[in-house]
Amino acid sequence: MTAHPLAAHIASVLAIDPDSGAIDFGGTWTSWGQLAGLSGSISELVTRLDPEPTPRAGILLRNTPEHVAAFLGVLLAGGTVVVINPSRGDERTRDDIAALALPVIIGTGPDLDKLVAGSAATSVVRLEEIPADPVQVSEASEKASEKPSPEDASSPVAVHMLTSGTTGPPKRIELSYDMLAHSVLGEPGKRIEVPTKLSSGAAIVNAPLVHIGGIYRILQCIVAARPFALLGRFDLDEWARAVRTHRPKAVSLVPTAVRMVLHSELTRDDLASIKVVTSGTAPLSVEDSEAFTDKFGIPVLTSYAATEFGGGVAGWSLPDHKRYWADKRGSVGRASGGAQLRVVTEDGTVLAPDEPGLLEVKPGQLGPDADWIRTTDLGKLDEDGFLWILGRADQAIIRGGFKVIPDVVRDAIESHPAVAGASVVGRPDDRLGETPAAVVELRPGSTATTEDILAHLGSRLARYEVPTELVIVDTIPRTPSGKADLRAVRDQLAGATR
Repeated sequence: MTAHPLAAHIASVLAIDPDSGAIDFGGTWTSWGQLAGLSGSISELVTRLDPEPTPRAGILLRNTPEHVAAFLGVLLAGGTVVVINPSRGDERTRDDIAALALPVIIGTGPDLDKLVAGSAATSVVRLEEIPADPVQVSEASEKASEKPSPEDASSPVAVHMLTSGTTGPPKRIELSYDMLAHSVLGEPGKRIEVPTKLSSGAAIVNAPLVHIGGIYRILQCIVAARPFALLGRFDLDEWARAVRTHRPKAVSLVPTAVRMVLHSELTRDDLASIKVVTSGTAPLSVEDSEAFTDKFGIPVLTSYAATEFGGGVAGWSLPDHKRYWADKRGSVGRASGGAQLRVVTEDGTVLAPDEPGLLEVKPGQLGPDADWIRTTDLGKLDEDGFLWILGRADQAIIRGGFKVIPDVVRDAIESHPAVAGASVVGRPDDRLGETPAAVVELRPGSTATTEDILAHLGSRLARYEVPTELVIVDTIPRTPSGKADLRAVRDQLAGATR
């Protein structure tokens, strides 16, 4: 079978300069040759253990060079990476693995021992630290349940991606090879060529591999033959070390990380190489964006994406930011990557510019014949095509007939100088139906009382928007993408009011 252009591109890049460094992990470099060697071993194992046209392999993904190699190895085999998050909780992860009935599972020894029960239909592969080869722990004696092939056999599923599950149980989204290729290589006919030499600068990847942002960043670096520093998770000191060492011109930070950097002791000199910060996955307030630019002299370019789209569909460009930010502040930018955007009513009527409604997207990654996808996001588009995300329609709190948008309340809370982060959810109320409730995380070294924060909100919110419960917590529970885990937040609130 002929390799997909994305897999062929990856294989070519891995062979450009085997002796040079590919991944800086905690100050130790993995070479391109070592990455290619482990990727090749995984590819051979997966092909042999699941001899289907599109073999499936579940990977208990963590941010290490070995897991990057395993991910690339499955793609080189023309297979499907089934993303498994080993940090979701042991019981939930074991149930997830059992339900998936995978022919192959790949992970490190501790994760396999804790999370993977023996199954006659599953082969198990253990990852060792590079440069050691992977170890086949067991081989299936029975055939795993077959996964239906996608209708478009010309573009098999590359990644079976687990969404973050901020509002309910996570669901799995199928991302095809064509979708990923469109996102990282460009449109068919306009795709980037395979580089003939390695990129001179190194990037920084701090997004988790269990999230589409992490996978997207890794693939961006690989296809561009760009070395990168890989962080196990976002740690301010480790990130700052990587910035000073590699001096990247652009970095990507989720909003919580933007706030951590903003309120840290880092200076303009520490971030001197950075010309632009991109930010997505969750809303970033205008105040935080502008405060970051004021402190460091670096523009923050927000974007809008979703796992279902296989990448971004809207964002700010640097020229747009220079020209329009003063008039369009708060927007997430304009359609990108060939995407089309529109705002509609519940019955599908397309709304005029500046009228709020439900956002619908036709992602460029799905091709010109794609259907419109209705999101659960409330938004508006202006005459110049700039998009504002106003909140989630499925998270709106109806308080005595008044609609409260949690993101509006959260922004107001986070404008308090002592607040590091906040999350707002609806709580049942016998008289009003629902009222807003919030958990608040303070900045290290800062002090503020519930009364202080509520007083701060008095001039910023309507009376019906002010939370009826506000609890200060040590840490807000978050998903791998940096969004607040709303189910866990509700548990925090319930525990605080018992």
